[in-house]
Amino acid sequence: MVLLNNYWDVLLKKEWSKEYYLNLRKILIKEYKEKNVFPEKEKIFNALKFTDFKSCKVVILGQDPYHTRGLADGLSFSVPKNSKIPPSLVNILKETETDLKIKQPKNFGNLKHWANQGVLLLNNVLTVVESKPNSHSKIGWQYLTDKIISILNKKSSPVVFMLWGAFAIGKQKLINNKIHLVLKASHPSPLSAFRGFFGCRHFSKTNKFLIKTKQNPINWQLKIYH
Repeated sequence: MVLLNNYWDVLLKKEWSKEYYLNLRKILIKEYKEKNVFPEKEKIFNALKFTDFKSCKVVILGQDPYHTRGLADGLSFSVPKNSKIPPSLVNILKETETDLKIKQPKNFGNLKHWANQGVLLLNNVLTVVESKPNSHSKIGWQYLTDKIISILNKKSSPVVFMLWGAFAIGKQKLINNKIHLVLKASHPSPLSAFRGFFGCRHFSKTNKFLIKTKQNPINWQLKIYH
């Protein structure tokens, strides 16, 4: 039984006893025992712990956690403070600066400030084996994360879904509620950022939509915490 200490506990209660999750749990117990798996067990569900269903107004969908030691913190694209910033996150922060005319803190890539404001930083797959990207992509996580997206699709207040890259854009089929805003662009990785991510202006577009739907905009400028 997973305890998130917010309304996700009510919405996801039935998932923890479903066959796919029980099988997933068995696999994870074995994997964590025998291999280096990221993030640490207590951080797997950080995205849901930090951003309750009731406060969620933006979703940024990632693929799976960073597979390098010390980088995965349970939030898509985010890293712990004092960590080297991966290239995709460098590009995300660059886009916030040019889009919003702000200056982000140097050498800081922890996105908890966004999560605390209602930005769900959700990976499709919540765990990964060290140095093996997508190593847990077929153990069942997508059943849970697709369920989360489907629940958010039914939300009565408007949500912005930022879908970057072909993988994330493939999840658009789960979002058919017309009150929501779906923003699509290429992935922010160095391989594709110049093919439509840079200049997408998703951050300002999100805030305009939130204001238009009578919700508080997101302060995208990161805050360094101690």
